[in-house]
Amino acid sequence: MLRGRESTYHVPMAHADESIAVVVLTHNRQHLLQQCVENVLARSSDVTSEIVIWNNASTDGTAEYLGTLTDPRIRVVNSEENIGQNAYARAFRLTEAPYLVELDDDVVEAPDGWDRTLRDAFRRLPKVGFLAADLEDDPKDEASNVRHHVRPDAYTLVEENGVRLLRGPTGGGCAITSRELNQRVGGFREDPKQVFWLEDEAYIKDIEQLGFEAAVLADLVVHHTGGPYYSQV
Repeated sequence: MLRGRESTYHVPMAHADESIAVVVLTHNRQHLLQQCVENVLARSSDVTSEIVIWNNASTDGTAEYLGTLTDPRIRVVNSEENIGQNAYARAFRLTEAPYLVELDDDVVEAPDGWDRTLRDAFRRLPKVGFLAADLEDDPKDEASNVRHHVRPDAYTLVEENGVRLLRGPTGGGCAITSRELNQRVGGFREDPKQVFWLEDEAYIKDIEQLGFEAAVLADLVVHHTGGPYYSQV
């Protein structure tokens, strides 16, 4: 059910519309989703024109909460089935903007205009096809703990076209790609045998086949709150 308003180089599109479509997937994490809406989505700039929040059959009051949202950019899909990460492919097909942002529902803090920062950096990096925000150092978050404490040496700071990048493992907690590149690789994959799986890793492998790279934007930091600790808070 819908609610609300219905080469090996990445060449920036010569298109009057340089807007962003953001997709958030959620399942039974209303307490984190609400922070994501209030502290991340609400801080997006006017370059974000579409926001799809895909509710994967939550039973914790998520649907009721989503029904209270009034931002006209937001479209809610209340799925009767939990299809997990496979929803990215379906949700982005509901959008039209030339830039696509995956945003985890457990990203609970981001600076004002984070979306514009991400898009503007992406446009300056023709060989980068998937650009992610860095993670705030939070040992309670599993991804952040790996990034800052388990494998900090896996990242190398470089500068390309005036953009500071971290070269190393890249995830999709808050990451941008272009619709043009996404369509070239056939969109985000779906795996009917799995609900929760690394669709971002699969996407990175797909774009690498075309000669593109993934990287982390060093100067954009968001707070990710994944794992058992925050699931119970």
